[in-house]
Amino acid sequence: MTKTRHLTILGSTGSIGESTLDVVARHPGRYQVVALTADRNVEKMFEQCIQFHPPYAVMLDAQSAEQLEDRLHAAGLDTRVLSGIESLEKVASLPEIDTVMAAIVGAAGIRPTLAAARTGKHILLANKETLVMAGRVFMDTLRQHHATLLPIDSEHNAIFQSLPQHFNGDLAGSGVRRILLTASGGPFRTVDLKILETVTPEQACAHPNWVMGRKISVDSATMMNKGLEVIEAHWLFNAEPEKIQVVIHPQSVIHSMVEYIDGSVLAQLGNPDMRTPIAHALSYPERMESGVQSLDMFKVARLDFESPDFKRFPCLRLAYEALAAGGNMPAVLNAANEVAVEVFLAGRIPFTAIPVMIEDVMKSTERRDVPDLEGVLLADLQARATAREWLACNIRQSTGQPGKPASSLSAGQ
Repeated sequence: MTKTRHLTILGSTGSIGESTLDVVARHPGRYQVVALTADRNVEKMFEQCIQFHPPYAVMLDAQSAEQLEDRLHAAGLDTRVLSGIESLEKVASLPEIDTVMAAIVGAAGIRPTLAAARTGKHILLANKETLVMAGRVFMDTLRQHHATLLPIDSEHNAIFQSLPQHFNGDLAGSGVRRILLTASGGPFRTVDLKILETVTPEQACAHPNWVMGRKISVDSATMMNKGLEVIEAHWLFNAEPEKIQVVIHPQSVIHSMVEYIDGSVLAQLGNPDMRTPIAHALSYPERMESGVQSLDMFKVARLDFESPDFKRFPCLRLAYEALAAGGNMPAVLNAANEVAVEVFLAGRIPFTAIPVMIEDVMKSTERRDVPDLEGVLLADLQARATAREWLACNIRQSTGQPGKPASSLSAGQ
């Protein structure tokens, strides 16, 4: 009989969290949801608590926690409502928990994910920033506390499935020549470069294949998402940058590949649905129904591949540069990107200013080693401050009016 797994889902109201709960609901009795967490989406969290009756619910925002507590009390549920980052760490490390889905987007997910690692949990990692910003700290913590890690990103999950079953971090010893990390190319793969200066947040969020949150959708449009995944792959699979090749594959059917020294290339294919890697990680080393439709190869008909253009996608180049530099630079890259995407979505800078801001912040930051979490978080804070200074200065210079869109800011200017 399969042992019941006890779950904390960090970021349950986001797209990964919702997909996780969809898979869990298909297997009653196999999983018990102990804790759900969110930032401030009270309505969705309330609905999830009604359906899954978790003992704990955490809202990062204190006012949202009060609203949720009132609604749950009125509904007769005894779910304990907590708030704040310390509460996220608490529910990620509860003794009754064995599995943590780490799906909080952004730097806010680092501390609770590390808390799960320090208590030896089975971690399903969908939070990119934990590895991008604190890769060495996180991997060292995993090993020290005998926690286990399974990647949820469709690309890294595909690589994991394509590597030898007992892969121990030695690519060369496993006969691996390189990792082929696929990318859709996003919504602007073929548009005229001049058009990019005028694209709207709605256009940038309209991914051709995947349904995702707004931040990650913009990252896909700039291909920063793929750049962050290159850094993740480095830490997950102990792969040097030159062993990780990005391949644009617009159909998003092949989720990634591993090339071996004998010429074999192993690939994981499937419909673009995050429930596949989620179900794989939840049931590993077994397999279970995910609710994803079978891949119709006759309907797909063709598979195309292209080399990425750094002129079109400068964020991908910047990610490779940050990985090569190491130390605090991946954290700087990530922080500057988060600020840039935030202000782009708010309509304050054009799409093409995103890589400009990131590169300027990286150039103005001195490279330093970051041996612990405190160093990582300090690098994050300092880079955010530098990014906001850049924003204030450039908007004033471009428009003369702070807060107005700096339409003249673009790559190459």
